Order: sequence, then structure tokens, then C-alpha cells
Amino acid sequence: MKKENEDPNKRNQLRNWAIFTGIAFQMGATIFICAWIGKKLDERYPSNKNWFTIGFVLFGIVASVYVVLKQLKRYNE
Repeated sequence: MKKENEDPNKRNQLRNWAIFTGIAFQMGATIFICAWIGKKLDERYPSNKNWFTIGFVLFGIVASVYVVLKQLKRYNE
């Protein structure tokens, strides 16, 4: 039910806030999962550096930025 005195700008502002908060959580989750996978691989295949963790974190950052840019492009259309 829509209230007669409800401000449409306030609803849009709340909707935008929810969208951008969701994007931030999605970025964090993507990077966290990639770091976790890299850490598990480094535990399984030890070396002098944590190459899997470094590689997967960088991949997670690049992938999450790519997805965010696609979402923002779609949002602005």
C-alpha cells in the first residue's frame, strides 16, 4: 500500500542506498572468498611466499571491480 504523503524522492534515496550497500557487500564477499581459496591452496601447496593467496586476492579485486562497473553502468541507463 502506498501512503498519500510518502515522498517519492525519499523512496528513491532509500532504494539507491540499498543498491549501493549490496554492491559493497558483494565486493567484500568476492574478495573474501578468493582470499580463502588462495589461503587453502597455499596450505595445500606450501612455498616461500603465499602466491595463491596473492593471486586470488588480486583476481577477486579485479573481478569485483569489473562486476561493480557493469552494475553501475546498468544502473545509470
